Amino acid sequence: MTVTVPATRTPRAATLRKQEAILTEAERQFARFGFEGVSLDSIAAALELSRQNLLYHWPSKEELYRAVLDSVMGEWMANMSAIADADEPEAAIHTYVDVKLRFSRERPSGNAVFTREIMAGAPRYQDVLKAQVMPLLHADVERFEHWADQGLIRRLDFTHLMFLIWSSTQAYADLGPQFSLYMGKPQLDDDDFERARRLITDLIWRSLKVAD
Repeated sequence: MTVTVPATRTPRAATLRKQEAILTEAERQFARFGFEGVSLDSIAAALELSRQNLLYHWPSKEELYRAVLDSVMGEWMANMSAIADADEPEAAIHTYVDVKLRFSRERPSGNAVFTREIMAGAPRYQDVLKAQVMPLLHADVERFEHWADQGLIRRLDFTHLMFLIWSSTQAYADLGPQFSLYMGKPQLDDDDFERARRLITDLIWRSLKVAD
């Protein structure tokens, strides 16, 4: 007997555009108000959708929230192999810091949602962090250890070095408005991010560089 397997339907372009709009608005609201401060009604109203229309795509606020975090995490993870896959430490540091700062600049709302979740103890995303971020962190630390064994860099506490890189680059997403206020400008510009990149890279590499 031949069994016919139903074909998987590919979402139409209009459906994909609507889902992208929902994710974008949800990310903006979760970044500003946090999980508890946002409702499906507020997201639907901002997009001029009915609640039922939104529920067709995501049946609960929790699933929509995780979808936003999945999107942020997916983009972040796609660009975070600069250290683990690298052969040469100095170039790896330059690339890693550049990518992290660019992500902070280009997706500040996504960074804010992620930071809020982490600061709350990751009650709704801890499983993903353990499954994806921890292995990546361990791989980066192992690469630093490998370079230290080869005498290419000084031996430091590489786990805390990674935390330092994350925090210094993440600050330009989380505290960008504060930084720009202190600098007397409406927002940080290309030159600010370039100077930050050079300074952070230089400080990190100086801490790792083997004395001549």
